Amino acid sequence: MTPRFTLLPTPIDGLLVVERKPLKDARGSLERLYCSLELGGLLGDCPLAAINRTQTTQRGTVRGMHFQRAPHAELKLVSCLRGEVHDVAVDLRRDSRTFLQHHAVLLSAENSRSLLIPQGFAHGFQTLCDGCEMLYLHTASYHPESEDGLDAMDPRLSIAWPLPVSERSTRDQSHAPLDASFKGIVP
Repeated sequence: MTPRFTLLPTPIDGLLVVERKPLKDARGSLERLYCSLELGGLLGDCPLAAINRTQTTQRGTVRGMHFQRAPHAELKLVSCLRGEVHDVAVDLRRDSRTFLQHHAVLLSAENSRSLLIPQGFAHGFQTLCDGCEMLYLHTASYHPESEDGLDAMDPRLSIAWPLPVSERSTRDQSHAPLDASFKGIVP
């Protein structure tokens, strides 16, 4: 079988860019978004539990930074199906050498990339054009009591959003800035 994915490391352990290899011909293209034979080992013993789609209408919108705490921590495979986004993952793992560091990658419908975000990370993105559509594969179902988030504008995170922020949800704006008492999470 010809591999349909290339895994690209990032400066943060466990955070990977997944490059898909579309098959193209005169009719168009076929692109595999997930294959358990090729990517299943990255999920450990956690099967896929949910698939979510977001649609964001306005350029400059920031969604995030979201995560779920244990015992419902989740691994996410995030892809952009329409438009392009500045996608960001922040390492919240308590004992990680890259604690509170983030990595950003451009995800678009054209570049055939996804971001594999391990448990213990917060995730968010900014839309770089109108009408973006994202697809999320999750290894845990949504549990409201485990849901948490960070303020995407928190100076301690130092995320350089490429555009002026045009919109954020009330919930995303309600997250308090991190203080010295935040020691991270156990995934």
